[in-house]
This record gives sequence, structure tokens and C-alpha cells, in this order.
Amino acid sequence: MSLKQVSSNKCFEGFQKVFEHDSAELKCKMKFGIYLPPKAETGKCPVLYWLSGLTCTEQNFITKAGFHQAAAEHGLIVVAPDTSPRGCNIEGEDESWDFGTGAGFYVDATEDPWKTNYRMYSYIKDELPKLINANFPTDPERMSIFGHSMGGHGALILALKNPGKYKSVSAFAPICNPIQCQWGKKALGGYLGSDVSKWEAYDATQLVKSYPDSHLDILIDQGKDDQFLSAGQLLPDNFIAACTERKIPVVFRLQQAIFADFFIVFLFQGYDHSYFFIATFINDHIKHHAKYLNA
Repeated sequence: MSLKQVSSNKCFEGFQKVFEHDSAELKCKMKFGIYLPPKAETGKCPVLYWLSGLTCTEQNFITKAGFHQAAAEHGLIVVAPDTSPRGCNIEGEDESWDFGTGAGFYVDATEDPWKTNYRMYSYIKDELPKLINANFPTDPERMSIFGHSMGGHGALILALKNPGKYKSVSAFAPICNPIQCQWGKKALGGYLGSDVSKWEAYDATQLVKSYPDSHLDILIDQGKDDQFLSAGQLLPDNFIAACTERKIPVVFRLQQAIFADFFIVFLFQGYDHSYFFIATFINDHIKHHAKYLNA
């Protein structure tokens, strides 16, 4: 499958590139960002896949997250795909910010008119890794995944639905229980139809209940003052409870800003849902994955 290079920028002795290709799964042109660390010039590297959230493209993470220095130091190739098919001329695909374009939700749609193009699950699971492994100096046996919000949901379900495929998984403010929140009900209902039992196959809280073993260390960072947490869209408590019941290791960090002066502790505004939050803790996530990918 041919790749067209869209851009290339030197960064921390490596290269941040963007490519375009024709996707067989999605039946449209797709773009992805890929960071090639300095180590990629002389040997094969593990690959860390990032999945972005609602409304994002391949650009958000590569321009805002500030991950390049840590990825260079740990020798990780980092791939950041787009979040949905684009330009498919489907009626209604651009009517909502939380459904259609920019909101593929990392599922394989089964409903008309979405099922022909909206197959982001299979694109991320199969087509994209094959493309990356065929064209870049990767070690196909060393692969991990992480993401934010809708992309955090995507990272969790891909890891849980494919035991052993990914060495590690982490998420920033993931949508943990989509069958119970408005974002999830809208997207899963639209893409998969009205049968809620079909939604459960793309719900991390449901999937973890039947995960076959405990060999998956999960890291989740959640901003304390995330507006979508308080609105009931993310529901991390449901996921943590399910992990605890199944004895699946999960580190959940509720991040808030604290300033201490001698014996006085001042609690300021906590972290929100933005890339400022992601950039603050991105190095922790890179280290989390490097521990497994470089073991």
C-alpha cells in the first residue's frame, strides 16, 4: 500500500512526519502522524499507538502533547492516526461534533449508512499496524496503545478485546462506560443500532469483566476539574470497580493542583480535559509504556 508524505520535521534528533494513504477498511484517504526517534535510523523500534478524542485529527497530539523528547529518549515510534473517516459524503456525517466526522468512536459500524466506511476498530487493530510495520523500522512484537477521552475508550477496548496484542495500555480521561453515558449512547446507538447487548462489545467496563487474565497493567490519569467527569460522561468509578472485582491491576490518578506553604495547603483549580492536562503527565505515560516495550 503506497504512502504519500505530507510533512516532515526534525524533532529531538528524530523526525515527526505525517503521511496519507488510501484505506481499504475505511474506503477513503486517511492521514496519520508518526514520530521516528533517532534509534529508528539504526534499528527496529517498538511502536506506541495514540488514539485521539472527539473532533481531533492526527494533528492534535503531535502538536500539543509534547511527547517527542521522552519518545526519543526511550526509542519509541509513536503513531497518531485520525479519529474517523473523512469526506465520505454520508448524509449527516458533519451535523454533530460528537457523531460522524471526527467521532468514529473506534467501533466497526453495523448500521446504514455508516457500516461501509466507519470501521475504525478494524483500521486501528489490523490495517494501520500492517501498514506501519511494512513501511517503517518497527518490531511488530512490541506494540502498546494509549489515548484520550474517546481515544482513551478506544485504547482500553482494543487492549481488552485483544489479550496479548499490546504490551501495555494507558489513558487520559477515558470514556470508561459508554453504554451508560450520553456520548456513548449516541455514538453506539447510531453506529451499532438499538440492541444494547451489541454495545457491550465496545465498553471497557463490560469487557474487563470477562478479561481472561490479570496480565495487563493499566494507567489512567483523570483531571479533578474535568467538566466531562462532573457531567457523567467518563464514569471511571464504574471501570475501577470492575477491575477491582476481576483483580486487574489499574493505577488511577485523580490529578489536582496543590500548593503547600509550611503547614498550609492551598487547593487550586484541578486539571481539566484539555491538552494542557495531557502535556503535564505525558512523560509518565511514555515511561509506563517504555517499561514494557523495552523490557
